[in-house]
Amino acid sequence: MKASCLGCSALMRRGAILFCGLLGLAAPSLAAAAGVAAKESEAERRLALRKEALAHEHGEGVPRDYARAVKLYCEGARMGDAEAQFNLGWMYANGRGIERDDSRAAYFFALAARQGHEQSQRMQRFVGEPAATVPDCMRGFAFLDDGKDVLVPITEMQKKVVGLVNQLAPEYGVSPRLALAVIRTESNFNPAALSNKNAQGLMQLIPDTAARFNVRQPFDPEQNLRGGLAYLRWLLAYFEGDVSLVAAAYNAGEGAVNRYRGVPPYAETQGYVKRIISIFKRDDHPYDAKVTTPSPELPRIRSIRGV
Repeated sequence: MKASCLGCSALMRRGAILFCGLLGLAAPSLAAAAGVAAKESEAERRLALRKEALAHEHGEGVPRDYARAVKLYCEGARMGDAEAQFNLGWMYANGRGIERDDSRAAYFFALAARQGHEQSQRMQRFVGEPAATVPDCMRGFAFLDDGKDVLVPITEMQKKVVGLVNQLAPEYGVSPRLALAVIRTESNFNPAALSNKNAQGLMQLIPDTAARFNVRQPFDPEQNLRGGLAYLRWLLAYFEGDVSLVAAAYNAGEGAVNRYRGVPPYAETQGYVKRIISIFKRDDHPYDAKVTTPSPELPRIRSIRGV
């Protein structure tokens, strides 16, 4: 490890911690209001965990307790808090109150980097390859298959969603794992999720997409799943099973994929595609050619890729 980068002060690291509150939007319904409240509550919980962990790490207002800080950071990391993931990686990289472990540091930096955390992306080159096994503190969750990244299900709601996906996805010719990858990335299994762009429910359907696939109650888990699965089935046929194009279109729209003749050059969309591929672990997916005619840009996209 190169020590020059790791010698940055704790104050500089802490100064980089940001908390972006949800925009205050007028909720169109009680369900939408519940979605905003749920997101705010989760964000507040992550922030509270991180603040308490920082206090114990630096001994500010409480006795310094590195073990407690690690436990709190890990809880935040399990909730998807990129800052907590970075801070925990930093502690392992520097042996700060715990045994130095570059592979463990790389694991947490990689988690945060996949969410676009720039400092974690820079730190990855100093610590080498991530640990091959999931750290013990992350095992408070059950894992999908090989368990490298996806954390489901924990709560009764998550178990219900997984059950619904396993029941409904085959009806639409969609792999349950692909559907779960989208749900994990879009809403983290929250059926009341509401984005600041008015994307709604488990699969974050915008109103136009919901209407397109006959979803009248987007916060109803089954209706939302059926709408999202129908859209995935259509996209799979439109892009002939190319998962990266399907994921890009789900995030940015099929028009953007056609316009750029591939994954659009948006940081959010490129990160989204990587996330879906990392969970689904396949580049292709079976599709039903009868659902729709393929994108007219597919030959050009394949030509650009050299396929």
